[in-house]
Amino acid sequence: MSNDPGPLVPTTITAPALRAQREAVGRGFSRRTLLRRTLGTAVGLFAVEALAGTVGFAWSAGRAGGGVVRIGTFHEFLVLSGSLPVADGFPSYAAEARAFIVLIDPDRGGWSPGEDDSGDGAALNVRALFQRCPHLGCRPNPCLEDFWIHCPCHQSRYDRLGTKVDGIRYGPAARSMDRFAVRVDKDGVLFVDQTKITLGPLPVALGMPGVIPPLVENGCA
Repeated sequence: MSNDPGPLVPTTITAPALRAQREAVGRGFSRRTLLRRTLGTAVGLFAVEALAGTVGFAWSAGRAGGGVVRIGTFHEFLVLSGSLPVADGFPSYAAEARAFIVLIDPDRGGWSPGEDDSGDGAALNVRALFQRCPHLGCRPNPCLEDFWIHCPCHQSRYDRLGTKVDGIRYGPAARSMDRFAVRVDKDGVLFVDQTKITLGPLPVALGMPGVIPPLVENGCA
């Protein structure tokens, strides 16, 4: 006996059956359902981005280190910085501290004893800037031509004290460089506390108080 069912014959779908199938699809995925799913997706993406930003900063702070680093006296700092004009306010990189050390007011001739947990460092005349660009974490580089700090990844630019310069032409970073707490003991020895980091302030427009103009235009371009 043969098991061959013979040639297949296409089955014709009647108009009522086709209409019923279309109605069933419409009931299963209505406009209201589509709207709910779209809204849910948007909310989900927003939550993911917010979480990513929080985790990004936590990771950044964690990568800053976890101890107090001795930088030395101002004289020791001058020697370690070599030929860099740090006495004129140029930022010098301290690898162990993962920070740029910069004299705030060069006319004061060095830093002063005291303690500053905020990282501003104005009273001590010294600031320690965390080595990571607040945008996506690249390490910026100070430029000898203009005394500004330039990020090579996305061109965010900061003045020599780490203040983000506002405006599209100065890069996408949303804030100034983050700052470590600093302490100068009675012997004039500077310490950087990596366990205490403060977010940098909002950008400042060039020409406004709070941002130091570059020595030259388009330095290290």
